[in-house]
Amino acid sequence: MLIIGLDPSLSCTGWGIVAKSGNRLSHVANGQVRTDPAAALAERLVTLDRELSDVIARYQPDRGAVEEVFVNANPQSTLKLGQARGVCLLALARAGMPVAEYATRLVKKAIVGTGGAEKAQVQAMLKVLLPGVALTGADAADALAVAITHAHLLRA
Repeated sequence: MLIIGLDPSLSCTGWGIVAKSGNRLSHVANGQVRTDPAAALAERLVTLDRELSDVIARYQPDRGAVEEVFVNANPQSTLKLGQARGVCLLALARAGMPVAEYATRLVKKAIVGTGGAEKAQVQAMLKVLLPGVALTGADAADALAVAITHAHLLRA
């Protein structure tokens, strides 16, 4: 079973795909979708949708998971994050796969053992859980963590 995890952002959405076979996990791919900050919001959302749809078509994951929105101090940033997250949910649902959502603290707890873990701790654990993984960036690492969390919490 292939699981795609997404770490939504309007500027740089991370994606990561893991294969689950019984209790075994292996890295398939990871990457980031960047949008042009000078482009109009609608154009940036279209870019995000197109790029994610291409990744989904290329790897054909069976299940998807998306990190939940956290509230920023800046309400405008929170709204933009929510719009990018909506595109992520739509891209996965349109592909016909079940989609789960996980809070950041739950993802950190599933990967590191504590919900207050730092990004560096999450990335270090990813290298233990997925030996040889080459992370394309912090957002891709977060997305892989979301995918692994989903794999751990699946009953099947």
